[in-house]
Amino acid sequence: MRLVRSSMNRREFLTTLGAGAATLLLPRAGWPAERRQPNLLVIVADDLGYADLGVQGCRDVPTPNIDSIARNGIRFTNGYVSCPVCSPTRAGLQTGRYQQRFGHEFNPGAAETAPPTFGLPLAEVTIADRLRAAGYVTGLVGKWHLGYRPQFHPMRRGYDEFFGFLGGSHSYLDNTARMREPILRGMTPRG
Repeated sequence: MRLVRSSMNRREFLTTLGAGAATLLLPRAGWPAERRQPNLLVIVADDLGYADLGVQGCRDVPTPNIDSIARNGIRFTNGYVSCPVCSPTRAGLQTGRYQQRFGHEFNPGAAETAPPTFGLPLAEVTIADRLRAAGYVTGLVGKWHLGYRPQFHPMRRGYDEFFGFLGGSHSYLDNTARMREPILRGMTPRG
């Protein structure tokens, strides 16, 4: 395949790439049964250093399952974030767009002090929307941090399943410290 320099902007490129991938991944009539869509797993980890995983050289904390995923899948080694704080970075990842282009360049603060309009703008299409349209079942586990109000909930933004919490700075181990923001399964508080 020959790469040709084009005047295509980043959004057009990502949309084209997504459409091309969907075309290649979707089962077509007459294709052999063994040709299926691949499973996709995207892991976002706040404050994870480059050498904090075994696959990257870490020796003091074993990460055998993540190392196995890296060995047996496709591994992207040069990922960069578009913001130094978590919520805008997640907004960029979810949409494939620079978050400044739709006004999501800051962290919101706690749910009780965040503006009621804080959240990933409803006009933005998420990666979950695109994957769902390509025939995938989508799920999100962990931190959302893209809106506290019901209209911004992950299950209203393209995800079929959700297990986690809506805001930032949440303890996975001591949920009693954050009773105002419980862990949710779907839309139901679990503790």
